[in-house]
Amino acid sequence: MSLKDSIGCSTCCLMDRSLGEALDLVASRTRLAEIFSDGPHSLFCSEEICYSFDLRYTVHAPTADINIASDNEHLRRATIRVLADLAEVCDRIGAARLVIHPGHVWGEEVRGAATRALDRSLDDLADIQKEMSVQFAIENMGAWDICFFREPGFIDRLTALELGFTLDVGHAHVNGNLEAFLESGGAIHVHLHDNCGNRDAHLGCGEGEIDFSHVLQAIPWNTTKVIEPTSFDQYEGSLEHLRSLVP
Repeated sequence: MSLKDSIGCSTCCLMDRSLGEALDLVASRTRLAEIFSDGPHSLFCSEEICYSFDLRYTVHAPTADINIASDNEHLRRATIRVLADLAEVCDRIGAARLVIHPGHVWGEEVRGAATRALDRSLDDLADIQKEMSVQFAIENMGAWDICFFREPGFIDRLTALELGFTLDVGHAHVNGNLEAFLESGGAIHVHLHDNCGNRDAHLGCGEGEIDFSHVLQAIPWNTTKVIEPTSFDQYEGSLEHLRSLVP
């Protein structure tokens, strides 16, 4: 499989279009699409569109209005229900991975409660995954104090529950621990985008400071890989940059 076909594009850079229009554009460049299932691309509203394309899929769970670390148990359970329902959609469209954010906390006074809520959610997700074909992949987050999973030590918690993880290369670089994440290994899915180390800019690969030659050599060959830029032009530029690094 060529580099072009093996490295997908997230629809997050095409949210100004319908999901059908976004997938049509992605399909003209690659065989792998990551559907950001939120807003106009929600799979709860647009599942049928996926069957019109000869694409392999991964899915990114919604990020608005859900929080697996919510200390409000009613909201936490609602979040888990959304993710369980979305996992069923993933299985129907044949998606290989479901990317899930690890939750966030809105104040230090509730961090302990949020941490316990996150533990309950991870247990719930591990149980749900046993009934699904799609693999859950919890994503490491950027340099925001409110977010969980910013350090590679968190991977041990996921491994113990047989949950996968998404290595977001740009997030790790902003936190100054990309090398530590690469050394930890174990990623089943990778988000590729660039930055200059000061903010999560989601630049195209080669537009910032990240050494993608090293990244491509360090990540497992069988990971699913998706470029997560802010514009489709950056996806095409990223592919060109990555292609220049492969002998």
